[in-house]
Amino acid sequence: MAGSRRADRRGGGETSPLRLVAIAVILLGLVLVSLRLLPGSPFESAAAAKWGDAGSGTSDRPTGAGANRSARERPSPSPSPSPPLEPLPFVAKDLNLDIEGWYAWSVLDRRTGEIIGSKNMNETSTTASMIKAWVVADYLRRAADDGQTPSSAKLAEATLIIRDSDNARAQQFYNQVGGAASIKRLISMCKLTDSKVAPDRGWSETAVSPRDAARMGNCIATGVAAGPKWTKWLLNEMKLVRGAGDFGIRKAFPAAEQKQIAIKNGWIDRTEVQEMHINCMAIADTWTMGVMVRYPINMGYDYGMKNCEKITEALLRPGI
Repeated sequence: MAGSRRADRRGGGETSPLRLVAIAVILLGLVLVSLRLLPGSPFESAAAAKWGDAGSGTSDRPTGAGANRSARERPSPSPSPSPPLEPLPFVAKDLNLDIEGWYAWSVLDRRTGEIIGSKNMNETSTTASMIKAWVVADYLRRAADDGQTPSSAKLAEATLIIRDSDNARAQQFYNQVGGAASIKRLISMCKLTDSKVAPDRGWSETAVSPRDAARMGNCIATGVAAGPKWTKWLLNEMKLVRGAGDFGIRKAFPAAEQKQIAIKNGWIDRTEVQEMHINCMAIADTWTMGVMVRYPINMGYDYGMKNCEKITEALLRPGI
């Protein structure tokens, strides 16, 4: 009987160690699962969707991907347009003035390079003293390129050429810069398209159009002609033109503005063709201008000098 009771306890009345281990493993598994599902638990599943999550069902997409795509698809703002340029003081128009003989004009916008002018602005006439501004510029630039500084006496001579249009000194400078070779440099360096050298005829016979006169003025203003060392000096001398040479374009402007406009004019009687040739070149901050007239020699200098001014006045915007 005693042996039978012991056998019953081993067969079912007592729990074996293996069963206890199995039960412990199952219980531990249930505890871990419960902890993973418990909000706030350190074992909470990172992949478990939370109520109200905007990302529920799309947990594979990196955070912020939607915002980045929206930023890419949003058009970039257009750049602010540049403010419009102030208009030049001139109005492009055909002129029908009561002027005897031939006349032509041109204006170059120094900000854009645009050129306006009369239909015949490409026609040429002899420059007379207008070309002296280039001759002095060519001399000064070449001296600087050679590492030389003109003496005070030489600069005084250059002043007389520009301010007073001294012919004898202009001829000396012209010879020193190579004569016709200097005019060839003018045409090349200032990108003139209509002008021509007058071989063996001297500087005053150089053929220049009003369009090229405006280009020559811009070439001086930008420093190409006289170079960086002497451009300011030359422009100041051209603002101080005096006496018989102070006429034409800048006379059409108010007195206060005239002082800021650099000029070089030319006037000569061509007895061989019985014509007066009067030429005007002016340089301002935003523009350059060339005006040229030819007419019968018996009408005198004053007629052409006043017509340079008259043509300019006819082109000015109202209120100037």
